[in-house]
Formats: sequence, structure tokens, C-alpha cells
Amino acid sequence: MAWFDKPTLIIVGLQFIYAGFILFTKRAFAIGLNPRMFDFYRQLFATLSMIPVCYLSRRNAPMGTSVGLKGLGYIFVAALFGLTGNQNLYFEGVELASSTIGGAMVNLIPAITFVIATTLGLEKINLKSFTSLAKILGTIICVTGAVIMTLLKGPELFSASLRSADWLYGSLFCFAGACCFSIWLILQVPVAKYCPDNKLSTLWMNFFGTLQAAVVALIVDRELKAWELHSTFIIVGLICCGVGSSVSIIGQAYCVTRRGPVFSAMFNPLTTVIVVVLAAIFLQDKVYIASLLGAIVMIAGLYIVLWGKSRDRKEGQESNQMPQIDETTTVQVDLEEPFLSNRQSPAA
Repeated sequence: MAWFDKPTLIIVGLQFIYAGFILFTKRAFAIGLNPRMFDFYRQLFATLSMIPVCYLSRRNAPMGTSVGLKGLGYIFVAALFGLTGNQNLYFEGVELASSTIGGAMVNLIPAITFVIATTLGLEKINLKSFTSLAKILGTIICVTGAVIMTLLKGPELFSASLRSADWLYGSLFCFAGACCFSIWLILQVPVAKYCPDNKLSTLWMNFFGTLQAAVVALIVDRELKAWELHSTFIIVGLICCGVGSSVSIIGQAYCVTRRGPVFSAMFNPLTTVIVVVLAAIFLQDKVYIASLLGAIVMIAGLYIVLWGKSRDRKEGQESNQMPQIDETTTVQVDLEEPFLSNRQSPAA
């Protein structure tokens, strides 16, 4: 199995970026940064970081790809789900419930993405196939390990002071945020189809995300003081998060078009492991035995899924009897097929 191929290395690297987001927000929110301001300024700096990148890219390739109205529509919807909806729902849920509930719901992203991708035909499942059963089993094991890490790391599972209504609504918000991120991964397929230049699509996505975040902030936080940034730490952190956001969008688009949305989603719980390790090193957080056991279970499940997908690729190459065909092209065609079904005339 190709553990060290390019998509795998990229998607693992992105989990370190996401872990950095979590550690920064943990500190920044504690010293007064508004979550909606974090979302707005992160997207603003992400947009600004992509302008010179796209300018240099287009200058070197003046006949580059353009984005039509349909492409802009998909990018706008992707920004609405993945940047605006995901962030605001997650932070609102954590505020109502707890970060523990938020972490547990986020770790359900692989399972949610697996179900959506299978329903749309983006992930091929044959219950008579051993590799398909391996992918299903691996997904369940991976999610189980992630939930163990999140929920079973302390003596107290829920705070007694937390109202049941707040816990319920907070859980629903966090779950909705996880669904938004899964849908965002799925939407990378049509976005890549209508805008193959992932740097250009990232610029537009960040721009739309900035506008959407501004609208949400203006509706919820009407005081001008909420927009002020008082700390150099917060300003520098937001700039780094903006650049990291652009890198993560480009990286996710690359991995989804080459391995599919389920592949990208399966690595998401790895962020939990990285956060636990980094928090123990830099923030002196405690590490619980359950966290270590959960990490082992999660990595075992991830290994099983990657093995199953590796076998799928090998079987696909053998069945089409074209050993020299580019793997990227094959996967992209398979991914785009459900979105192109409207071109086929319905059977009489």
C-alpha cells in the first residue's frame, strides 16, 4: 500500500494545519477573540494570500482556465457549506455543549462522507467484495477509535451544570457542521470539473467565504468593538490561519480529485491525535490512556480503509486492461460521472 505517495503525504500534512487551527483558537478564544471574527479575518487573510499566487500563476500562463457562471455557483455553494456553515455551526455547538461533543461530532466526518459518497456513486461498494467490506469495517473502526479518544479521556464525561437542552442543541449544531464539511468535500468534484485551476477556485472560494462570514458577523455582532483586534498574537495567528486555509483548500482539492472524498475524510480524525500530542508538548495538557488506545484503534481502521482503496485501484487498472492509463484521469472520470448524468437521456 502506498503510504508515502503524494496524496497521502499531502492529506497528512493538512491534518497538522487543522491541528494548528484548533490550538490557536483554543488560546485566542480564551483571551477574547470572537469566533465569528476568527472566521471573517481568517477568510480575509486567506483571500489576500491567494491574490499574488493567482496573479503570478496567470501571468506565467496567460491562456489559463476561466471560471464560468456554473463554476462560480458551485464555488459559492462550496464556500457556504465548507467555510461559513461548517465553522459557524461548529463554534455555536461547542459554545452550547462542549469541546468534547464538538470533537466527537467532527470525528464522524469519515462516516458521513462515506454514506454521502456511496449514495451519489462516488464510492463504489459491492457487499460481495472483500475490499468493499474492508472499507466499511475500516471506517467503523476508525470512527470508533476517534470517539474513544474524544469521549473517554477523563473521569467526567459531561458537566453536571450543562442543561440537557443546551447539550442537545449543541450536539445538533456540531453534527450539522460535520455534515457541512462532508458536503464540502463532495463538492470538490464539480468544482474541479468546472474550474480545474485549484489556485483560482481557492481564491474565489476564499472571497465568497469572506463575504458570507461578514454577513453572518454583521447580523450576529452589531457592535463595532467586536471587529477590533487587540493582540499581536491574534493578528499574527489569523494571518497564519489565512495562509493555512488557502493551502488546505488547494491540498484537499488535489487529494479529492485523485483519491476521492472518502480518502480525504478518512484522515480527518488524525487531527485529534496530533492535537493531543502537540497539546501535551507545548501546553502541558494531560494525556490519558484512553486517548492512546483510541489512537491505536483509529490508525488500525485507517490502515484497513487505505488497504481496501489500494486494492480497488489495482483491480480497476486490471479490469480496464490499460496498464499505462494515468491513474488520476481514471479516478477523476469516476468521480465526475454522477454529476454528468443529466447529459444522458432517460430511458423510455
